[in-house]
Amino acid sequence: MQLGKLLKYIQTEEVLGDTNIEISALCTDSSKATKGVLFFCYNGVNHDSHTDINEAVKNGAVAVICERKLDCHVTQIIVKNGRAQIARAARAFYGFADKKLKIIAVTGTNGKTTTTYMLSSIFKADGKSTATIGTLGISYGEKFISPELTTPDPVYLHYVFSDMVAVGVEYVFMEVSAHALYFDKIYGLTFEAGIFTNCTQDHLDFFNNMKDYAECKKLLFKEGRCRRAVINSDDGLGIELLSEVKNPISYGLKNPADVFAIDISEKIDGTTFVLNLFDELYEVKLCLPALHNVYNAMAAAACAKLFGVKINIIAKGLNSLKTVEGRLEKVARYNGAEIFVDFAHTPDGLEKSLQSLKKLCKGRLFCLFGCGGNRDATKRPLMGGVAAKYADFLVITSDNPRYEDPYDIISDIEKGVKPYKVKYVTVTEREIATEYAISLLADGDILLVAGKGGEHYQEIMGIKHSYNDNRVIKNIIGF
Repeated sequence: MQLGKLLKYIQTEEVLGDTNIEISALCTDSSKATKGVLFFCYNGVNHDSHTDINEAVKNGAVAVICERKLDCHVTQIIVKNGRAQIARAARAFYGFADKKLKIIAVTGTNGKTTTTYMLSSIFKADGKSTATIGTLGISYGEKFISPELTTPDPVYLHYVFSDMVAVGVEYVFMEVSAHALYFDKIYGLTFEAGIFTNCTQDHLDFFNNMKDYAECKKLLFKEGRCRRAVINSDDGLGIELLSEVKNPISYGLKNPADVFAIDISEKIDGTTFVLNLFDELYEVKLCLPALHNVYNAMAAAACAKLFGVKINIIAKGLNSLKTVEGRLEKVARYNGAEIFVDFAHTPDGLEKSLQSLKKLCKGRLFCLFGCGGNRDATKRPLMGGVAAKYADFLVITSDNPRYEDPYDIISDIEKGVKPYKVKYVTVTEREIATEYAISLLADGDILLVAGKGGEHYQEIMGIKHSYNDNRVIKNIIGF
């Protein structure tokens, strides 16, 4: 694509050099620059990529979009905000592929992944070609792309959109994180629908407080961004959104809602309930346990109904989803006990999972968990308190310690555990901790291994080591 044509879609301050040059690709990582690329520079949170210009040019960059004049011989396009121009350029470069797709966004602290997978299952049952984008990766057609970020950066996102169009995808269900909203990664996208699941404590290492975090979540629903909004009426921020958004659809169990559920029956192998979908009733059988999955199912059902999917197809799609990797996933049975793996890494997420399992547990409830390093430290004692409140025995261990000492992280968790009388041990090596927890299990017990979910790595001192809770558990028990 000719640079001059691309610049029609970018807000420029000054152009230095020739714009009648061909751009082969867009690039934000100087180490990945190749011949003919347009390189983007901006002053980020932890790094100023203007300092990478020499590497980018050496690797083949022929032009740069930057926030200040640089000492380089390639064409320079000066802009006020380099990050803000990336999505604009990416949309244009990939032919506005997003306009050829029906894209549904899901935001919230918890439940995003499961809700997108439920939506995909429903729409597949209705004969549609679907794609999912989120924490577990990108999946469409016969393709699966391993995860890096919950919401991909704009250049890669729009490249994927263009490929989805090429293979015939119709509906895209994507998780939109608070960070993606903050950095405006989704600039220019108009979502056919936006779903809000909940807002509870997380990411306070980045956001100043819960108010700032909540305000960022609300950005998904600013006027013109979503054609329709599906909102959890039992969540505090959801109640605010219902009063602010035009023509919202509500779902919930406690407060009045357009979509709700009755006659809920929770079992270890799943949940059944009667779905009231705009006064149309149908029995739904989920293979996923826990009350919070009823909320996810209601959100997905409400959204699907907006697109004309019939209630019997919605129920069929929900029942067809047998599991979601690392989302309260029953991975093994050992010595008469059930072992679950869950991504729960927030106080609210851990509480909901433990609450549900407590109701189903006939013996003792064990919980193995840790907290990530270099992230919101204020939630560590809160998670410790939640685990101590519901579990009969705790194994506190590591969960992506990153650049922090695991002992310091565990010490923070213990502050929330100690006020309770629950028995617990601390084991810094997660695999050893898992083996120990499994050795304690007896008939009727349940073990929840929480925090990492479907992750396939353990991040320690900047290195991602291969690690997966599901795989480790099965290796231990010889499954």
